[in-house]
Order: sequence, then C-alpha cells, then structure tokens
Amino acid sequence: MKKIATGNKAVAEAVKQAAPTVVAAYPITPQTEVVEQVAEFVSSGEMKSRYIAVESEHSAMAACIGASITGIRTFTATSSHGLLYMHEMTNWAAGARLPIVMANINRSLGPGWNIWAEHTDALQERDTGWLQVYVSTVQEAYDATLMAFRIAEHNDILLPVMVNLDGFLLSHIMQPLDTVDLGDFIPPIHLPHAIDVKNPAGYGCLTGPDQQFRFRWDIERSIRDSVKVIEETEKEFAKRFGRKYGFTEDYRCADAEVVIVAIGTLGKEAEVAVDILRNDGIKAGSMRLRWLRPFPELDLKGKQVVVIDRDYSFGRGGILATEIVAQTREPVFSVIAGIGGQEVTYEDIAGFVRNRRIGEEFWFGVTSNV
Repeated sequence: MKKIATGNKAVAEAVKQAAPTVVAAYPITPQTEVVEQVAEFVSSGEMKSRYIAVESEHSAMAACIGASITGIRTFTATSSHGLLYMHEMTNWAAGARLPIVMANINRSLGPGWNIWAEHTDALQERDTGWLQVYVSTVQEAYDATLMAFRIAEHNDILLPVMVNLDGFLLSHIMQPLDTVDLGDFIPPIHLPHAIDVKNPAGYGCLTGPDQQFRFRWDIERSIRDSVKVIEETEKEFAKRFGRKYGFTEDYRCADAEVVIVAIGTLGKEAEVAVDILRNDGIKAGSMRLRWLRPFPELDLKGKQVVVIDRDYSFGRGGILATEIVAQTREPVFSVIAGIGGQEVTYEDIAGFVRNRRIGEEFWFGVTSNV
C-alpha cells in the first residue's frame, strides 16, 4: 500500500506488522511519535500487543528484557539521553542474547540541550553487542525495521538490533512509503534459552574468569555470523518485495578517484554532491555506510576518501573516520559536520571534496578549509 508518512510513523507501521507481543517505551523527543503511533495501534486493536508505559527508559529496556527472556517478540524506541539511560540494560540485553528490536532516533547529547540530529548517541553503544543499521529514507526506515526482527531472532544470531534514523531530518520528514504484505517473511520466534513461565526457573548469572571470556567470544562469533544472515535476509527481502539493500549503498563509485563516506541522511545528500562534482570534472563517488555493527569490508583501495562524521570521540576524532582508517590503513580527510543538527547541504559536501586535505581533520564552521 502506498502512502505518505514520516520516518517515525514508518517505523511504527513496520512494528505493527511484525506484531511484537510486548512493547515497552518511554517518550522522548524526537522519538515520541513512534511509540504514540504504536500505542494507538494497540488501543484500537490493530496490534494484539501488550503496551507497557514505563516511568523511564531504563525501565523500558528492563521490561523488554523481562519479556524477551520468556521467548516472546519485543520492541522499544528511544533517543539521545533516553538511550544513555538504558546503557546498563543494553549491555544486559546483548549479554543475555535477547533479540530485542529498538528504533533509536539519533539526537545530540547535552549539555547544551539540543534536540536535533547527531549520531554520537548510538555510536556510544557500538561496543555493547548490538547490531546497528543506519537508514536514510522513510522507506528504508520501514524496510530495515522489518528485517531487524528477522535478523535479531535468527537462531545463529540472537542479538538485539538497533535501527537508527536521524532526528527531524528523517523522523519527522514526510516521504512516500510503500508497505508490503509481510506474509511469513518473519518466522515465529524461537528462543532456545527461554524461561518457561509454567515451570519457573532462574538464571545463575555469576561467571568466573574461566567462563566470562567464553560468553564474550560467543557474542563476537554471532556478530561475525550475522554478516551472512544479513545478506540472506536482504536478498530474500529483495526477492519478495523488490527493494535491494546491502552493507553500503554505493553511488558512482566504480571509477571514482575520491569517495565520500557518511551514514544516515548525510550519505544521501552526498549523492547530489557527487553529481555536481562529476559535472565539474571531478571523479567523485559516495558510499553510504548502512551497517556499523557488523562493520563491513569496504573496497576503498586506491581511492582518496572523504569521511563525514555527524559525531565525535573527544581526544580521538570522528568515530566513522577512525573505524575506516583502522580497517583500510589509508589516510582520510576527516570532516566533522552536522553536529547538533548543523545544516550541511550538498554544496557544502561538494566543497569538502574540492578542498580536501587527505590525512587531516576539518571541523565545518570552526576551522579554515582553504
């Protein structure tokens, strides 16, 4: 069915079709519309789910953990400081191997208090064991949420998945949305280590030095295995519904001499910049990184790379740029732009490429780029 929707409502539409048994959430700007819409679906009877209105984000994740551990499908959504408040429990969810799906609406962290887009909130969760995907359109927000349930619940994975979309730049933007007849695309959930509520038992959670590393390795093994599961899921999605996705979305990269790498809506904006640069005789391409965990193998050999980070790791640099340098061993031109919703246009991005200084870092609006 074709309609017009915001990114937030697209996520809610996907959640309705995935039909989690439990949704636990607490509102926070700019995520609130997601859980409001889900709550409406539940109250109207369109979703046969239990909606738990908790008093905090920490409790939202705790409730999802408690529900998920009984072997049922769960969902939550958050943003920014709500995600930070969950942090203790996001580690717990991954460590307990629970396939919770969460939409995170990327927003800056305070102080200063800022409700606009930034990726630092989700990137601070990159080492917890959650799989992370970043989207750039309303349609992709819907599609990625549907696939997230199938990926998380796959028995070779059994890890939580975070679907990230830029606050306001995507969460509140109206774009076309084509919903699908889901059919059996998402199989019934089967959690091998589920607690049987009819035969109550508990987990012995204390582990010593002879076992803890084995649990950590098992998470890493599953994240490595997720590469194949993600590829298979996206291939099946394309076969059934006609929309193709990959670990990256490459645009005019084949013969490019310089490649722009970004995530989220900046990655989409970069495609327009590439067309402008091509018209100026600069062989540019763009590579929008969709999956941050697992981090994909990037084919950037022999190309100059301009990385745009809507985030920062203080004392170290742009997080995405650091990840790329660690993998490729090639220097990049690291651009810090879009922090706190700072406007970054395709003309700005084209300017980053024209004035690139490979091996250096540039803060848009702060440092000189001559």
